[in-house]
Amino acid sequence: MNQLSATALLAVALVGAGNSLADNTAPPKPVPAAAQSTVFARVGDTVITVDEYNLAFGVATRGKFYHGKPPEAEIAVLQREVSDQMVSRILQLREAKRRGLRADATAIAKTVQTYDQRYASSEQWKNNRSQLLPPLVARLEEEDTLSQLDKSVRAGVQPDEQQVRAYYAANQAQFTEPEQQHVAVILLKVEPSASSATWQKADEQAKAIAKRARAGEDFAALARQYSADPSAKQGGDMGYLHAGMLPDGAQEALTKLKPAEIGDSVRLLEGYAVFRLVERKAAKLHGFDAVKVRAQELAQRELGNRAWAAFIADLKAKTTVQIDQSRFLPLAK
Repeated sequence: MNQLSATALLAVALVGAGNSLADNTAPPKPVPAAAQSTVFARVGDTVITVDEYNLAFGVATRGKFYHGKPPEAEIAVLQREVSDQMVSRILQLREAKRRGLRADATAIAKTVQTYDQRYASSEQWKNNRSQLLPPLVARLEEEDTLSQLDKSVRAGVQPDEQQVRAYYAANQAQFTEPEQQHVAVILLKVEPSASSATWQKADEQAKAIAKRARAGEDFAALARQYSADPSAKQGGDMGYLHAGMLPDGAQEALTKLKPAEIGDSVRLLEGYAVFRLVERKAAKLHGFDAVKVRAQELAQRELGNRAWAAFIADLKAKTTVQIDQSRFLPLAK
């Protein structure tokens, strides 16, 4: 297996699962033979060529920006991210080998079997399988060993109760049940493409309904009679909702209401709506004992992330890394 073939597969892997060979809907194509290329970076005694870097950057660009033309400032950031990912991957693979980590052969075989099943009717896969399989298996083996390395580094940190309590105190928003609103609605549906006259008529009707409801008519009965919302059968009752579950216009209208109040006509994408705020429940911070397990999980994740970052930094500090940064666009000030 030539150097470009191997690194090409690594480059595809490092830009994310969404662009990896394992996730593509079409079978992978054979990687062309390596051409002579200038050096982009040296990681110890390992060379990353310009061709290899360009391939990784191209995959990352398509995955992040699709077919749009990204601004230069974002390209400059992505160039450095891809470079850093390639360097980090080489260092991780080297460390995994030093630790004697070995891929799970059974798991790799099952993954290869899924390829054969997925592309059983693909002539391209059938014709190129023998050429694709060795680099593919090598890449899957590397992914497995890197996963083992990641788990082993993160497993080495276990927060004690003091650390868990400190995390809880510093991140109370994660343990707070957001404010909830018990909402009822009457929706007069209007097609988005309808004429302005139709929209105006719906607005006038919604205002008239709101006036009737505020005058004492039963809101639920009006909802059953006029509303096109699915909640009409329940008298317009939408239950308890929190911020973000309603369109901005609706949320803004509800914010102005007190419990039992009925708002004015509100224009939405679906038509005009009249809202009634039944009840508002204030945000509630759960006590530590009630969320202790969740707090421990999150604290361990945070400590694990810190341990991993320190681990990568240590690998870089122990290895001489040289990168041709003249190929990067300047970062925005």
